[in-house]
Amino acid sequence: MFRPDWNRRTCSRRGHITYAPTEPELRRRLHTATAVGDAWRCLRCGDFALGEPHGSGPADEAPLVPRGKALRDLFILRFLAVERFLRGLLIVVAAWAVWKFSNSQDSVRRLFDENLTVFRPVTDHFHWDLEHSPVVDTIRRTFDYEHKTLLVVALALVVYALVEIVEAVGLWLGRRWAEYLTVVATAAFLPLEVYELTEHVSALKVGTLLLNILAVLWILLSKRLFGLRGGVVAFEAERHSASLLEVEQAAGTVPDGATAAV
Repeated sequence: MFRPDWNRRTCSRRGHITYAPTEPELRRRLHTATAVGDAWRCLRCGDFALGEPHGSGPADEAPLVPRGKALRDLFILRFLAVERFLRGLLIVVAAWAVWKFSNSQDSVRRLFDENLTVFRPVTDHFHWDLEHSPVVDTIRRTFDYEHKTLLVVALALVVYALVEIVEAVGLWLGRRWAEYLTVVATAAFLPLEVYELTEHVSALKVGTLLLNILAVLWILLSKRLFGLRGGVVAFEAERHSASLLEVEQAAGTVPDGATAAV
């Protein structure tokens, strides 16, 4: 079965990340001289890259370069970030529409009633009671909402949109606080999404609900939030051990099989 090489794929797009440790023996193993110049081993994919190293210092201060599973997780987080950002933009548009409507309810009501008569011959032909249509009734009820109520709705939508956009930015950057925010905010709206399904079932609503449930479960377990699977201590230990082993493994001091035992 084909498995994507996240390390080389990322390096092909963003370039290699090299590091020159100050320990002489380790430095020698990470470095090689070629006919066209010096080359250093990439901390992400392990290949040699020509040119000066991007950094230097003690091996235990080597940068925490995401690789393998961490890169795959970052790809999923960024997919969720894009979805959150697009949703936030749509909510901003909805908030603007509600605010615009709150300032011109009477004119919109007249425009709606005038244009409704255009469709009456067609609906009469098909024996459809347009005046008592659920869609028309819902629209007309909104005309009776007070101006203050509509402003509160618009403000609530703006706040919701800001939460979604902040989530998107944090997830794109791989910030842990954004993972907590996403889990809490998404889980808080799950009961509302379930209630909407009881009112009307659609493929979009079902898909959105399933996506949000899977997102919450995946982030909770893979990122070890709220103390799950060892919590933040185990999460940080996993990140640091993987990054520190990269320098040693590239130098040949740790065999490949040792990584799986950690």
